[in-house]
Amino acid sequence: MGGGRIVGEGCHFIDLARHLVGAPISGHSAHALAGGSGDSATIGVSFADGSIASVQYLADGSKAFPKERVEVFAAGRVLQLDNFRRLSGFGWPSFSGLRLWRQDKGQRACAKSFLDAVRDGLPAPIPIEEILEVARVTIRLGEAARR
Repeated sequence: MGGGRIVGEGCHFIDLARHLVGAPISGHSAHALAGGSGDSATIGVSFADGSIASVQYLADGSKAFPKERVEVFAAGRVLQLDNFRRLSGFGWPSFSGLRLWRQDKGQRACAKSFLDAVRDGLPAPIPIEEILEVARVTIRLGEAARR
């Protein structure tokens, strides 16, 4: 794996994990998987608050399996998001799930938040320090996957 897919695509999941955790990244590792298409890697990220994230960028799976899946485990509860369309909740007293007609990765809301901040003179929706932190870590992860 050339590491390019981590920088170009995997970065979004690293960024999402950083946002969900809300704490600085304290460590990271990446390991390319041998064989297959050459576009597969496993990424580990640890955070200053003790949280961890695992990103599996696997290009060799069945097309029938959801392309993108996010799972969050916290306080004995689980949220599972498939293809940014179906959210399932486990252990949440008043929530079991939600389905959308179309995939929503939040690009419109993100662009709107940025434009609103510029127009109204508000702080950036994502602090520049956080953007640069994720960018630095992602580049290092891409380099590690090339080894």
